[in-house]
Amino acid sequence: MSSPPRKALTPREQRAIIFGLLLSMLLAALDQTIVAPALPTIGTSLGDVSQLSWVVTAYLLSGTTVTPLYGKLADIHGRRTMLNTAIVLFVLGSVLCALSPSVLLLSISRAVQGLGGGGLIALAQTTIGDAVAPRERARYQGLIAGMFASASIAGPLLGGFLTEHLHWSYIFWINLPLGALAMLVMNRALKDLPQNHHPHKLDLWGALFLLIGTLSVLFALTWGGVRYDWDSPIILALLGCFAVFGAIFVRHLRRTPEPLLPLDVLGNKVVTYGMAAASFGMGGFVGLVVHVPLYLEQVIGLSASQAGTALMALMVGTPIGAVVSGRAMAKLEHYKRVALVAMPIGILAMLCLTWFGAAMPLIGIEIALALTGFAVGTMFPVTTVAVQNAVDRRHLGVATGVLNFSRQLASALTVAAFGTIMLSIAGPAVVGGELGSTAPTFPHVADMAHGYRFVFLAAAASMALGLISFILMEERPLRSSTEPPSAALEV
Repeated sequence: MSSPPRKALTPREQRAIIFGLLLSMLLAALDQTIVAPALPTIGTSLGDVSQLSWVVTAYLLSGTTVTPLYGKLADIHGRRTMLNTAIVLFVLGSVLCALSPSVLLLSISRAVQGLGGGGLIALAQTTIGDAVAPRERARYQGLIAGMFASASIAGPLLGGFLTEHLHWSYIFWINLPLGALAMLVMNRALKDLPQNHHPHKLDLWGALFLLIGTLSVLFALTWGGVRYDWDSPIILALLGCFAVFGAIFVRHLRRTPEPLLPLDVLGNKVVTYGMAAASFGMGGFVGLVVHVPLYLEQVIGLSASQAGTALMALMVGTPIGAVVSGRAMAKLEHYKRVALVAMPIGILAMLCLTWFGAAMPLIGIEIALALTGFAVGTMFPVTTVAVQNAVDRRHLGVATGVLNFSRQLASALTVAAFGTIMLSIAGPAVVGGELGSTAPTFPHVADMAHGYRFVFLAAAASMALGLISFILMEERPLRSSTEPPSAALEV
């Protein structure tokens, strides 16, 4: 039985809700960009560079695991309650990060931070889906992308500046006032949002199986070929653990009445291909965000603040692409066209870095990064709106959570995979402890430049897989109301 029609929000109420949600999304968006320029300094300061990738991976992993749970909890307890919970956990994790005396404790604290960050963007996108119809929702992508553009500009600049002139811990302390402001504004705005509760059961066993399997493959990717040989008993045991718990998780999904990843949602072809396209695109993008600053510092010879500034080309290109694509969605019947044109250009830009990166001038590298960011950005609003448009309102929170879950999982795996590529090819240059240097010796530069060729090639391959999935995603007409789609659309 379909839910009764709800009273439509006025444009003023919609704008207030969107503004409050943008502030909560800003927390997570800023944290994704502000940490990258500080990573080399953090590794040098805490005396451990070989495990530095876990500072990023721990956040992505914990956020990935809880994202589907947030979707169901929001359906049970309400959007505002769970957004407040996510903000509190995020701020608590930020305090622990700022006080961490080692990379191990910092990674654990980042996992706590990820427990909150995993819900911020997913819950905000779900709540926007409650307030705005898919056809109109595309128009708001400009505001959302503008927020990400602000975070993209401010994040690398703040991260580089605070790290170089104050202390790296300030990149986490800054979340305290931002979190308080976001909670204050959001609570007022969401009072106008109609309640949209649906009964759900939490699949904690599924979350546990997924966590164990994901941890196993991440440790294997991080340690394989670097700390242990790929055919060593430890790596083989980790891969075996991943296979076993992966099989258990799949079997659990088929037998549980309400699994962590609902099969009726996963069976929707728009959701399936939308998840794949967004995952490959986001995975390649996040992998570049983490590794490009290291490339700029260790191969090109920039300082932390200079690398943060240079990273803006990649970061700003993404929201600009989202703005262009989002606005096109509201006007074009075939709303996939912008991304279908942009993605091949981005792939070619990555291939240029693969072939000529070490010999290119900085301006050439910046242009390639900007084109890549723009290309990936064009896919994000299309996949999000298309997935939300294809499911019933009672599955809106779950579907949005599943989409964000797949993107974060792909990001965690890609960061680990890119790190494995670098450590396997240029291990001595990385493990040698020179990540904080702005003028490394020539042999290390040559080794790392060679390693980054394969990182850029892997990014191009990830984007190519995303493009193929995007092509396969069905282009269904966008609804003009927040009411559920017809039965034909739910297949």
